[in-house]
Amino acid sequence: MADHYSAFEISPVPPPALDAVPPEVYQGIYGMPMFVTVPTSDLAASADFWIRGLGFIDLFTIPGRVTHLRRWAFQDVLLVPTGRSAEVPAMTVSFACVLSQVDEIAAACTELLPGCTTGPRQTPWNTMDLEIVTPENARVILTAARPQDAESARYLESVGIKAPEA
Repeated sequence: MADHYSAFEISPVPPPALDAVPPEVYQGIYGMPMFVTVPTSDLAASADFWIRGLGFIDLFTIPGRVTHLRRWAFQDVLLVPTGRSAEVPAMTVSFACVLSQVDEIAAACTELLPGCTTGPRQTPWNTMDLEIVTPENARVILTAARPQDAESARYLESVGIKAPEA
Protein backbone atom coordinates (compact mmCIF):
# COMPACT_ATOMS: atom_id res chain seq x y z
CA MET A 1 0.00 0.00 0.00
CA ALA A 2 1.33 3.42 -0.92
CA ASP A 3 1.83 6.16 1.63
CA HIS A 4 -0.19 9.24 0.79
CA TYR A 5 0.13 12.69 2.27
CA SER A 6 -1.51 16.04 1.71
CA ALA A 7 0.31 18.14 -0.89
CA PHE A 8 -2.45 20.58 -1.77
CA GLU A 9 -0.10 23.51 -1.18
CA ILE A 10 1.60 22.86 -4.55
CA SER A 11 -1.68 22.81 -6.48
CA PRO A 12 -3.60 25.78 -7.87
CA VAL A 13 -6.85 23.82 -7.36
CA PRO A 14 -8.88 25.25 -4.45
CA PRO A 15 -10.39 22.95 -1.81
CA PRO A 16 -13.82 21.58 -2.81
CA ALA A 17 -16.60 23.97 -1.81
CA LEU A 18 -19.82 25.26 -3.32
CA ASP A 19 -18.37 28.77 -3.21
CA ALA A 20 -14.83 27.83 -4.34
CA VAL A 21 -13.16 30.62 -6.28
CA PRO A 22 -11.04 29.65 -9.30
CA PRO A 23 -7.47 30.88 -9.31
CA GLU A 24 -6.45 33.51 -11.81
CA VAL A 25 -5.12 32.40 -15.16
CA TYR A 26 -1.38 31.87 -14.67
CA GLN A 27 0.78 33.88 -17.06
CA GLY A 28 4.24 33.05 -15.70
CA ILE A 29 6.82 31.04 -17.63
CA TYR A 30 7.93 27.79 -15.99
CA GLY A 31 9.27 24.37 -16.92
CA MET A 32 6.05 22.52 -17.71
CA PRO A 33 5.80 19.23 -15.78
CA MET A 34 3.10 18.06 -18.21
CA PHE A 35 1.32 19.45 -21.25
CA VAL A 36 -0.97 18.28 -24.03
CA THR A 37 -0.29 18.72 -27.73
CA VAL A 38 -3.47 18.86 -29.84
CA PRO A 39 -3.22 18.70 -33.63
CA THR A 40 -5.71 20.88 -35.54
CA SER A 41 -6.58 21.56 -39.14
CA ASP A 42 -7.56 25.18 -38.29
CA LEU A 43 -5.24 26.75 -35.72
CA ALA A 44 -7.17 30.03 -35.47
CA ALA A 45 -10.60 28.38 -35.04
CA SER A 46 -9.26 25.94 -32.47
CA ALA A 47 -7.54 28.69 -30.48
CA ASP A 48 -10.74 30.75 -30.54
CA PHE A 49 -12.77 27.82 -29.16
CA TRP A 50 -10.27 27.00 -26.40
CA ILE A 51 -10.06 30.68 -25.41
CA ARG A 52 -13.70 31.78 -25.60
CA GLY A 53 -15.23 28.40 -24.71
CA LEU A 54 -12.87 26.76 -22.26
CA GLY A 55 -11.38 29.88 -20.66
CA PHE A 56 -7.76 29.51 -21.73
CA ILE A 57 -5.48 32.39 -22.72
CA ASP A 58 -3.06 32.57 -25.62
CA LEU A 59 0.19 32.57 -23.68
CA PHE A 60 2.04 32.95 -26.97
CA THR A 61 1.73 32.06 -30.65
CA ILE A 62 4.35 31.33 -33.24
CA PRO A 63 2.27 31.99 -36.38
CA GLY A 64 1.57 28.84 -38.38
CA ARG A 65 3.60 26.69 -35.94
CA VAL A 66 2.09 26.57 -32.43
CA THR A 67 -0.32 28.32 -30.09
CA HIS A 68 0.51 27.82 -26.42
CA LEU A 69 -2.67 28.02 -24.33
CA ARG A 70 -3.01 28.11 -20.55
CA ARG A 71 -5.68 28.27 -17.83
CA TRP A 72 -4.37 27.69 -14.32
CA ALA A 73 -0.77 26.86 -13.48
CA PHE A 74 0.15 23.47 -14.97
CA GLN A 75 -2.82 23.47 -17.39
CA ASP A 76 -0.95 23.91 -20.67
CA VAL A 77 -2.11 22.98 -24.19
CA LEU A 78 -0.10 23.34 -27.37
CA LEU A 79 -2.20 23.58 -30.53
CA VAL A 80 -0.21 22.55 -33.60
CA PRO A 81 -1.29 22.64 -37.23
CA THR A 82 -1.91 19.45 -39.16
CA GLY A 83 -3.49 18.70 -42.51
CA ARG A 84 -6.49 16.92 -41.02
CA SER A 85 -8.54 16.41 -37.86
CA ALA A 86 -9.14 13.05 -36.25
CA GLU A 87 -12.58 11.64 -36.94
CA VAL A 88 -12.85 10.16 -33.45
CA PRO A 89 -11.30 11.75 -30.38
CA ALA A 90 -7.95 10.06 -30.08
CA MET A 91 -7.34 11.23 -26.54
CA THR A 92 -8.98 12.64 -23.47
CA VAL A 93 -7.54 15.33 -21.23
CA SER A 94 -9.06 16.56 -17.99
CA PHE A 95 -8.66 20.01 -16.47
CA ALA A 96 -9.69 21.04 -12.97
CA CYS A 97 -12.24 23.80 -12.53
CA VAL A 98 -14.61 24.84 -9.73
CA LEU A 99 -18.32 24.06 -9.55
CA SER A 100 -19.38 27.64 -10.36
CA GLN A 101 -17.56 27.41 -13.73
CA VAL A 102 -19.21 24.24 -15.07
CA ASP A 103 -22.47 25.79 -16.36
CA GLU A 104 -20.68 28.88 -17.69
CA ILE A 105 -18.19 26.78 -19.67
CA ALA A 106 -20.97 24.52 -20.98
CA ALA A 107 -22.93 27.53 -22.22
CA ALA A 108 -19.89 29.18 -23.84
CA CYS A 109 -18.84 25.99 -25.63
CA THR A 110 -22.39 25.22 -26.78
CA GLU A 111 -22.71 28.75 -28.19
CA LEU A 112 -19.48 28.30 -30.15
CA LEU A 113 -20.12 24.70 -31.25
CA PRO A 114 -23.69 23.46 -30.64
CA GLY A 115 -23.85 19.85 -29.46
CA CYS A 116 -20.23 19.69 -28.31
CA THR A 117 -21.00 19.15 -24.60
CA THR A 118 -22.23 16.19 -22.58
CA GLY A 119 -23.24 16.57 -18.95
CA PRO A 120 -22.46 17.75 -16.44
CA ARG A 121 -22.63 14.50 -14.49
CA GLN A 122 -21.71 13.48 -10.98
CA THR A 123 -18.99 10.83 -10.65
CA PRO A 124 -18.46 8.19 -7.97
CA TRP A 125 -15.15 9.89 -7.07
CA ASN A 126 -17.02 13.02 -5.94
CA THR A 127 -16.63 15.35 -8.91
CA MET A 128 -18.96 17.09 -11.33
CA ASP A 129 -17.69 16.48 -14.88
CA LEU A 130 -18.49 18.25 -18.14
CA GLU A 131 -17.36 16.61 -21.40
CA ILE A 132 -16.54 18.78 -24.41
CA VAL A 133 -15.48 17.62 -27.87
CA THR A 134 -13.46 20.47 -29.38
CA PRO A 135 -13.39 21.48 -33.08
CA GLU A 136 -10.27 19.35 -33.62
CA ASN A 137 -12.00 16.39 -31.92
CA ALA A 138 -10.09 16.39 -28.66
CA ARG A 139 -12.19 15.09 -25.78
CA VAL A 140 -11.84 17.54 -22.87
CA ILE A 141 -13.26 16.88 -19.41
CA LEU A 142 -13.68 19.86 -17.09
CA THR A 143 -13.84 18.34 -13.61
CA ALA A 144 -14.90 20.15 -10.42
CA ALA A 145 -14.53 18.61 -6.96
CA ARG A 146 -17.75 18.54 -4.96
CA PRO A 147 -17.77 19.24 -1.22
CA GLN A 148 -17.41 15.97 0.62
CA ASP A 149 -20.18 14.71 2.86
CA ALA A 150 -20.04 11.75 5.25
CA GLU A 151 -21.46 9.30 2.67
CA SER A 152 -18.99 10.24 -0.08
CA ALA A 153 -16.11 10.16 2.43
CA ARG A 154 -17.08 6.63 3.53
CA TYR A 155 -17.34 5.46 -0.09
CA LEU A 156 -13.98 6.92 -1.10
CA GLU A 157 -12.31 5.48 1.97
CA SER A 158 -13.85 2.05 1.20
CA VAL A 159 -12.01 2.06 -2.16
CA GLY A 160 -8.73 3.18 -0.60
CA ILE A 161 -8.91 6.96 -1.05
CA LYS A 162 -8.50 8.95 2.12
CA ALA A 163 -9.45 12.54 1.55
CA PRO A 164 -6.98 15.17 2.83
CA GLU A 165 -7.94 17.14 5.89
CA ALA A 166 -9.45 20.51 5.04
